[in-house]
Amino acid sequence: MRDFIVLICIFFHPQQPPRKACPETNSRPQGESHLLETSSLLTLSSPNSHAGVVVLSSADQEEAAMLEQGATQMDQERGRTFMEAISEKYSPENFPYRRGPGMGVVVVPVVAPQGSPMRDRLNLPSILVLNGSGISRAGDQGEIAAFCAHVIELDLSHNTLQDWREISKIVSNIPNLDFLNLSFNPLASVALGPVSGEAFCGVRRLVLNNTQVSWDTVFTLTRDMPELEELFLCRNKYDSVLAAATPCPTLRLLHITDNSLHDWEEVRKLGSIFPSLDTLVMANNNLASIQDSGVVLEGLFPNLRSINLHNSGLNRWEDIEKLNSFPKLEEVRLQGIPLLQTYTNTERRSLMIAQLPSISSLNGSVVSAGEREDAERFFIRYHLDYPEEELPYRYHCLVTKYGKLEPLAEIDLRPRCLALVEVHCEDKVVQKPKNYQVNVRLDQTVAELKKQLKEVVQLPTNHMRVYYIDKDLCCVFGPEEMKYSTRALHSYSIRDGDEILVVPKTK
Repeated sequence: MRDFIVLICIFFHPQQPPRKACPETNSRPQGESHLLETSSLLTLSSPNSHAGVVVLSSADQEEAAMLEQGATQMDQERGRTFMEAISEKYSPENFPYRRGPGMGVVVVPVVAPQGSPMRDRLNLPSILVLNGSGISRAGDQGEIAAFCAHVIELDLSHNTLQDWREISKIVSNIPNLDFLNLSFNPLASVALGPVSGEAFCGVRRLVLNNTQVSWDTVFTLTRDMPELEELFLCRNKYDSVLAAATPCPTLRLLHITDNSLHDWEEVRKLGSIFPSLDTLVMANNNLASIQDSGVVLEGLFPNLRSINLHNSGLNRWEDIEKLNSFPKLEEVRLQGIPLLQTYTNTERRSLMIAQLPSISSLNGSVVSAGEREDAERFFIRYHLDYPEEELPYRYHCLVTKYGKLEPLAEIDLRPRCLALVEVHCEDKVVQKPKNYQVNVRLDQTVAELKKQLKEVVQLPTNHMRVYYIDKDLCCVFGPEEMKYSTRALHSYSIRDGDEILVVPKTK
């Protein structure tokens, strides 16, 4: 006998008007898509059906399961929509906390689109973090506009967005968006058209790290973003910079670390593209040298206040001196460069501060006036033994300021560990072989000293009295008995040439 499954299906009354089709499949009323598919399948089922009841055979059931599996796989390949990710993360069940004024709002759309997956409401803060959510499409733009009008920051990093048109649909419906992070999305293959670029006109901070986005797309964005101030282009495998037809005068901060910009000629192009640049972060690019003259550098980055060249390939002091050509430079970060490998930490910082007279911060630490003076004096003394033809230009400037300084006297302020003393016993000098002196450790106690002298004076430790005689003050103070067994010898200030007097105890 064949197995049958009974399913209950609800049919609409023929007098009711049909629902209007939604523009996108993901915006249908919840459950309607599945219901329509099931209804279509039931129409082709076994003729053994009654009013409201349809009987499916095992073969029909297997076919239905295959159709459902294929639909699920198709949805997974297409990826999730922006609105689906929002609905899941910020639904009242998953994100129950309401925010106070200014921290976020509970948004209720005035007219909810038909088939909205959002139920009645969503707890949406003004800063949306949707990284790693599997987003590849925008979804219903009406829902984005209704729910995200208050959003000012949006993190879409680590998703599967690769079509700029879908990104534009999201951004164009968030009118107050100030910050956008698209890092780690595969954006290399599709170019950004001018119409799509206009959607980003209100964004001031844009992060495109590890997207392999082309320079043409970058320039389309900068041209259509009149308020752009901060741009992040790290880890995009750039080994060159294209020339831009239109400069971006509003950009203040450029992060372009972990690329392959070895030639200063490429950096020179950045100065032309971003003439108002305030901060340039170029760490981990292995930049070989700074090739332009001081005059060219002065006009290249006239507003540059901070530069980061960590782990670059700079290997000459001349390159460091050229940084002084940037007229407004105040902060420099220069760690991990070949030039400084042979110096100690103190030498690195002092020599760098002395070479850069205008900076107020080096490697993240403030340079005080006292530290600068010490560093500049150190710089002069460091080069005292250099031949005249090898002296750097900065040396002559500092000699004019401080004069030609003499080397500092070397004073060892470390506490002494040993002292050579003469040992006397009953007014006879006990002579050690070869040097006639006893080497005394000053970190030991009086009791330990007596043990050391036991073999020298041939007396038990409990039968001796020990006195310390300062060779310079003995006429004033006389011998000082060392009566406290636990007292350390260094507290007596024993020096070479002083004496230890051992007197046998009388019975």
